Amino acid sequence: MLDKIQAGASPGVVAGQGDSGQAKTSPAQLLDAARQFESLMIAEMLKSMRDASGSGWLGTGEDASGDSVMGLAQEQFAQALAQNGGLGLSKLVVDGLERGKP
Repeated sequence: MLDKIQAGASPGVVAGQGDSGQAKTSPAQLLDAARQFESLMIAEMLKSMRDASGSGWLGTGEDASGDSVMGLAQEQFAQALAQNGGLGLSKLVVDGLERGKP
């Protein structure tokens, strides 16, 4: 179906893109991308803290399965935190990008 939409567009203009060829981003898409970015940053911070402690978060030695479970838990926690305001990075990213719009 996308092929049909693109075929009907004027030359050089793809559906969802302006005359300049750049994709138009809605405010909701921008906020979602900023939250995903913040989630990745939080997850990396949590991973660094866990790696620095050496003994894991639970104070016991780690095995491969425990490491996998903790990695998944960190990602889920980071996503939940970012969706609910997080550290405020997503708001800063969105504000900065909106100021830079022509």
